[in-house]
Amino acid sequence: MLENAQAVTFQPMTVEAAESLGSAFAALDPWAHYAYTAATLATFLADAEPGTQRFQIMADQALAGAIVIQSKWFRGPYLQFLGVLPAFHRRGLGRSALGWFESAARADGARNLWVAASEFNVAAQTFYERHGFVRIATVDGLIAEGTAEILFRKRLAVE
Repeated sequence: MLENAQAVTFQPMTVEAAESLGSAFAALDPWAHYAYTAATLATFLADAEPGTQRFQIMADQALAGAIVIQSKWFRGPYLQFLGVLPAFHRRGLGRSALGWFESAARADGARNLWVAASEFNVAAQTFYERHGFVRIATVDGLIAEGTAEILFRKRLAVE
């Protein structure tokens, strides 16, 4: 549950937020595990890529994280990036982000939601499974040799 009923909003990513978040996430796993630099993450978060939406997650108007969505994948969107800053952990922001992601996908008529988590990131795997995602594939060497990514799918009811 959100602590003190925080207002959570999703706003288009700004360059300033991307730089701040890039620095913070570079020190955290899974990004630190892969040795992503602050500059690499900031560039990714600020990029303007067709078909991909980048948002900063705000909690009571404080910068709390980021979500990046590739809009069209296998008959639904792919959650390419979800990160919440440690100061905002265990406050329901991840759950709010997934709910927002799913609502937008349903409104767009999507049949599926997709996400991947690194094999060593057990907390992320548990989080996605708790929210209805099912493991469907293991992809070896996707990001780095010697490690794998777990692909998850959540089927959305067709109405």
